[in-house]
Amino acid sequence: MRALPAICLAGLLAALPARADITIGLAAPLTGPFAMAGEQLKRGAEQAVADINAAGGIKGEKLVLREADDACDPKQAVAVANEMISSGIKLVVGHWCSGAAIPASKVYMEEGVVMISPASNSKLTDEGKDVIFRVGIRDNLQAEAAARYLIRHFRDKKIAILQDNSAYGRGFADQVKKALNEGGVQEAMDEAYTPGERDYSALVSKLKQEKIDAALIGGYHTEVGLIARQMKEQGAAITLLGGVSLTTSQLWSITGPAGEGILMVFGPDPRSRPEAKAAIEALRKSGFEPEGYTMYAYAAVQTAAEGLRRADKTQPLKIAAGIRAAPIETVLGKLSFDAHGDIAGFPVRIYRWHDGKYAETGE
Repeated sequence: MRALPAICLAGLLAALPARADITIGLAAPLTGPFAMAGEQLKRGAEQAVADINAAGGIKGEKLVLREADDACDPKQAVAVANEMISSGIKLVVGHWCSGAAIPASKVYMEEGVVMISPASNSKLTDEGKDVIFRVGIRDNLQAEAAARYLIRHFRDKKIAILQDNSAYGRGFADQVKKALNEGGVQEAMDEAYTPGERDYSALVSKLKQEKIDAALIGGYHTEVGLIARQMKEQGAAITLLGGVSLTTSQLWSITGPAGEGILMVFGPDPRSRPEAKAAIEALRKSGFEPEGYTMYAYAAVQTAAEGLRRADKTQPLKIAAGIRAAPIETVLGKLSFDAHGDIAGFPVRIYRWHDGKYAETGE
């Protein structure tokens, strides 16, 4: 067979359809006081994209991650959402903070863009429609687990409810209060504090004055760490129980030994799951410990990828339907999504901080 002239071969190659990459967005707090969470999301999402591409991508096409910083700020989150949409992105992993995720989700809903958050409070999916998903635990489920623990161990003791007035902190604390009251336990103190301050000694003094035994705290790791440290300085032996925002080693960096015994609620630690072993090893090899939401972001990308495999990549509603169509294998295990876009049947665990690390208590 006679070889084709080079110019003819070049023409044939040019006529072939070009392989197109599939761009998905990552919206996270990459700067500001919650950058530690943004780093977790970034590392998890990047590792997932790398692993999916190494395995052949999506129907022969590679995933590309476009990262944007929402700084956990509502206005910046809306701007990020609009930027994603104007760039033609049909699927976004993120946001993390409830105060950023909820306003951004309204933009995605209006424009029909799929959003998969690894966090945020219950309002995200309660108010979401069709295209909004969460690979994380609803705060009402976290609150119920926290309330059960407090009722089991502190029913006849004095319990305080503390919160920072953020969408996450106030929502979590209010739901714990509701669950406690429904369980026949009345809090002895209900107090808000101002985030961003350095001195919480007056709050600690009030806790001591009221002879509080345990405090449920709805807030982020920086303030919780400072409160714990100042409790130790004042000799206040009060058990602190917080939420999922405490799943960062930065908490211990603030508290030091004062963080010993701090409790928190979170889902099962993915670092102990066999499905996550290869990804965990790869992240640790790169020098990053995949704590907190790292593997939840990885699972969010896996969920996005499976939705793309099952549907037309240009049709978000079909991607959303693909996600709901059947269980999805992830580093968190097999995930099924309900009509709201939440994970069905995902358990909540109680963790305790000890010597700079957190581990399940078995409750």
